Amino acid sequence: MCGRFAVTLPNDAMAQLFAAAPANDLPQTPNYNVCPTNPVHVVSAPNGQRRLSAMRWGFIPHWYKTPTDGPLLINARAETIARKPAFAAACRERRCLIPASGFYEWTKDDSGNRLPWFIRHADETPLAFAGIWQDWGQGADRVTSCAIVTCAANPAMARIHHRMPVIVAQDDWPLWLGEAGHGAATLMQAAPDDALTFWRVDPKVNSNRASGPDLIEPFED
Repeated sequence: MCGRFAVTLPNDAMAQLFAAAPANDLPQTPNYNVCPTNPVHVVSAPNGQRRLSAMRWGFIPHWYKTPTDGPLLINARAETIARKPAFAAACRERRCLIPASGFYEWTKDDSGNRLPWFIRHADETPLAFAGIWQDWGQGADRVTSCAIVTCAANPAMARIHHRMPVIVAQDDWPLWLGEAGHGAATLMQAAPDDALTFWRVDPKVNSNRASGPDLIEPFED
């Protein structure tokens, strides 16, 4: 799964990297502790034009009467996304990329304490999570929300958690965004073992109120 991540790239650099027109209401960066329901940066390509905009992290199915009418859907499993009623249409028609500098995952020690890890690209380049999005509600109640697609972890990541976000390589961004025809389903797989690196970080990131660059610094007990 993916339940917390970091974004450190400035908004203008992010727009340039993804060749996307930036919206005026983008979340501030850096943010070392992006949490569910926060507004997140999302790259989409409606009508073939890429845009970088803010969306609520937590997908809202069309049948919800309120944004909190059911479970908080921050992730969508690659194995079932195409047949789940909440996600199927978005998987076909509204795919997106969710930029990140890295993400957090947790293990537990013998006493059951949660031990956080920070995971990023081995070459330190930004990550692009596969995502889906949709609009919910109308008028003043309208919310645009998204979810991160996850898959079974590769052997290296499986040491920490059995799931991981689908990370889309830069050459595959057009395919995932629907700019390069059909075949996006082939991208819903784990990154190679050597693509990512990870290390323990301070348990204070267990709080969703923690902030600051020290959250991603290596930590030893």
